[in-house]
Amino acid sequence: MLDDFESASPSAPEAGGESLTVEEAIANLRHEDLSLRYYAAWWIGRFGVREPEAIDALLDLLQEHGDRTEAGGYPLQRNAARALGKVGDDRAVPALIDCLDSPDYYVREAAAEGLQRLGDPEAIPALLQLLDGGVEAAVRVPGKPHLNQPYDTIIEALGSLKATEATEAIAPFLNHFFERVQYSAARAMYQLTGDPAYGDRLVEALRGPKLQLRRSASIDLGAIGYLPAAPAIAQTLVENSIKLISLKGIVEHHLDSPESDKPPALSEAAIDILYLMDSLL
Repeated sequence: MLDDFESASPSAPEAGGESLTVEEAIANLRHEDLSLRYYAAWWIGRFGVREPEAIDALLDLLQEHGDRTEAGGYPLQRNAARALGKVGDDRAVPALIDCLDSPDYYVREAAAEGLQRLGDPEAIPALLQLLDGGVEAAVRVPGKPHLNQPYDTIIEALGSLKATEATEAIAPFLNHFFERVQYSAARAMYQLTGDPAYGDRLVEALRGPKLQLRRSASIDLGAIGYLPAAPAIAQTLVENSIKLISLKGIVEHHLDSPESDKPPALSEAAIDILYLMDSLL
């Protein structure tokens, strides 16, 4: 996700064109106006507000069933789950695991993404259970633009959580009919096995005809820190902003281990990537 690379302070005065203070945002999480609650949840996630009152209110929003779309979705729960992943409080882990059973696809997706961000291996069994049935069960929902489960997000979460026990379940998704799911599987398999063949598969995807998929492959390569991909990322046909995000991710994976009293050192390979980044500015 691109907003993985956002940085901001809770003291930032504006978001979305509306000024809020931390106190106002927390109060709005319990406001009777659902739109104010929705916006406040987004704002708190965006600015990483970690006050206990904010976490408590977001956890309460995960139980909110009054805000339901005509299609049966729960927008407040979705925003609350996203925010809880971004603010980084471990108290959210059990609640987000429970959200993996939500009837709302997008709540499940937000919960899996949040659990990935929080990095708690306690989530692995529940995430792995969503892969039950294998690739054959991963089908498109009639009339919807998505599959029956957010497989790409689930698989990426398992990869980030170093769930080596999930390798056998993930591998078949390398051949799923959704290319985005294939890329997520390659990303996770590289994280779980270190086999460069999976990184090379994502490099090959940078040459594909679809812009959105080239963007996805670029971000995936940055997320796994696949060093050989750097020249291909710099040359692929995506926005320079995407290239810079991806290359930044690779650099961060290849910082030399710092000594106790010194900042992290850059390897020669990382310095080469910085030159590549400079050429894109």
